[in-house]
Amino acid sequence: MSEPLHERIRADFEKRILSGALAPADRLPTEQELMRHYGCSRMTVSRALSTLAAAGLIDRRKKAGTFVARPRVHSMVLDVPDLAAQIRARGQAHRFRLLHREARPPRADHADEVWVAREGQLLALDGLHLADGDPIAIEHRLIGIDAVPGVVAADLEAVSPGSWLLQHIPWTEAETRISALGCPPADARALGIAAGAPCLCVERRTWRGAEPVTQVRQLFLAHAYDLVARFGPTSSG
Repeated sequence: MSEPLHERIRADFEKRILSGALAPADRLPTEQELMRHYGCSRMTVSRALSTLAAAGLIDRRKKAGTFVARPRVHSMVLDVPDLAAQIRARGQAHRFRLLHREARPPRADHADEVWVAREGQLLALDGLHLADGDPIAIEHRLIGIDAVPGVVAADLEAVSPGSWLLQHIPWTEAETRISALGCPPADARALGIAAGAPCLCVERRTWRGAEPVTQVRQLFLAHAYDLVARFGPTSSG
């Protein structure tokens, strides 16, 4: 499946901005210049720029032009980790086994699916993370296809979904919820543990600008994973 032209324009400028090739306050070419360069319509250019603006990467100023946005300051307690890289960093081989993959509309009575897909389609994924061949976590992930059209054709066993998203779709905001629970029977069977055994549950949502990107729920074997956050004093004491 060929990538839509507006997505290629968006990706070209996103890469240049995030790499530093275009610095904050740099002016982007005019819409007419972009139309000539890419051989496309004003609507295609406008759609690409609107996506970049929604992600907080550019500012479109009436009569002044389009500029690279100045970065916002965020205080992150927990980053969005690359689980595959974390497992490899501790000297183990990582593999992601895809258990289920389905592109479909959201179910109206499932708020999480409606949140991710908006009025479009979603990609629902279930998979198992393995370290040296042994299960370490089961993952249930929803991805908005309108926000991430390239994920439909991606090989998500060669590169796990979380790693693929971190490589291709820069996020601007994340929300993480951590809890402990007894493992549900279906997940317990996939992990090879008894139903009700203790697990660490990590639920995360990410956005690019105002646009939802993904929601994921990961259940980790209680003995196999931990989360560490480092804090320092603030000016408020």
